[in-house]
Amino acid sequence: MRTKIILALGLAVLSSACDKKAEGQTVAVVNGEEITAAELNAELASARLPEGMSQKDARARVLQAIVDRRLVAQQAKKDGIDKSPDFLNRQRRMNEDLLINMYASRQIDTAQLPSPQQVQNFEASRPEMFANREQWNLDQVRFKTPTDAAVKAKLDQAKSIDEVVQVLTAAGIQFQRQKNRLDTAVIPHNMYGQIKTSTPGEPFVVPVGDQMIASVITSREPAPLLGEKARPIAVAAIRREQAAKLMQDRLKSLQQAAKIEYKEGYAPATK
Repeated sequence: MRTKIILALGLAVLSSACDKKAEGQTVAVVNGEEITAAELNAELASARLPEGMSQKDARARVLQAIVDRRLVAQQAKKDGIDKSPDFLNRQRRMNEDLLINMYASRQIDTAQLPSPQQVQNFEASRPEMFANREQWNLDQVRFKTPTDAAVKAKLDQAKSIDEVVQVLTAAGIQFQRQKNRLDTAVIPHNMYGQIKTSTPGEPFVVPVGDQMIASVITSREPAPLLGEKARPIAVAAIRREQAAKLMQDRLKSLQQAAKIEYKEGYAPATK
């Protein structure tokens, strides 16, 4: 009798899944999995669509993209990928990143709005973002970070982008030369001060992952941001800095309150 009851329940659940219909808040059903209007609207909000596309066409295109993605994801599950250690590790990392980003966003949303004086002081302390903002045209060389200390020393001594190329060529390091454009508003404040005071024509180097980019400023174009146009950008930047400090302070308190045990040899170096 018990077996019959369990079997009946299983069939009922299966029947329920098959009976799902695209109606109400459900805009599509893919092999029994619902896609809701909320999911569709969230993706529509961030979708990059051609200008002038009608709302109906945009909705249909984005929905079809979700359906196609769901189909491939379902097949991946059938193949057991969602049970693999690699998937579980990446999923955990993605979940943690999402939680942290949403937590940081909440800190920004709940932070007190800066006063007009705070905004004015911030704009004055960040001339590269506002009054002295510029667009820089750059001559750049991108290359993998060398491991040879002697090569690193020669790169540090290079006085021009051509000297950087000569050092890399002599060391047999492949590189890519390129032109680029940089808005001074996106340069970290402490880095901007170092670049601003460097000798004209002398390259500055920025690490990017396992690579480095050596850059020389070939021209500068003033692009000041003042008045009412500057205020919302200044407010957003202040709130981001406030949230970052709140996150740092919160992390310190969590570290102090937490019980953390490391395997021998794995603990970070004592500061």
